[in-house]
Amino acid sequence: MARADLDKQPFDVASMFNDVGEKYDLTNTVISFGQDRRWRRRTRERLNLSPGEKVLDVAAGTAVSTVELAKSGAWCVACDFSPGMLAAGKHRDVPKVVSDAMHLPFADETFDAVTITYGLRNVHDYRAALREFARVTKPGGRLNINEFSTPVVPVFGTVYKEYLTRLLPKMARVVSSNPASYEYLAESIRAWPGQEELAAEINRNGWDEAGWQNLSLGIVAMHSAVKA
Repeated sequence: MARADLDKQPFDVASMFNDVGEKYDLTNTVISFGQDRRWRRRTRERLNLSPGEKVLDVAAGTAVSTVELAKSGAWCVACDFSPGMLAAGKHRDVPKVVSDAMHLPFADETFDAVTITYGLRNVHDYRAALREFARVTKPGGRLNINEFSTPVVPVFGTVYKEYLTRLLPKMARVVSSNPASYEYLAESIRAWPGQEELAAEINRNGWDEAGWQNLSLGIVAMHSAVKA
């Protein structure tokens, strides 16, 4: 299976994730040292969802993030470009839709909130995706983006870079069904915009009041915004 490069051609990215679905949840827990569970919980708390609200979880993968969001009582649908990823989460009792983040199959102003967790980097044109998220969100609705970002402590940032380059691929070879995909993961994290730059792009593409909260010293940044 050819590895997707940083040009993020849609077919390559979908194929890559189809191949990792079987062990995806386990691999994420291992390479994040168990932080993935806490990050998902913080997303649900940040959105402050209410029972009966409608939530779109884009790049939901195996729908583990969607299940966490649904604990709020909101109606949550998992959306992902990879049929293999959604199939790996077929045991999770939430609605699932195969769709491209840039061309969502929903009417305008359908959702109270849209979230995407560690998936925006993988979209062919993430700015177009941001505009599409805004299209399907009601006025006053919320956006939450969890994404790997830039560590805020310089010394820690150096250690983290070494982890991405050297240790993460080795760990993935032990636990992942497609270790090469995690080499792509490391490359894409290093190429991704920092916190301030991403917030500016969010504000330029259909959203207002974009800001962020760093998690785990900036390994992850949780960006939030509202639709005017």
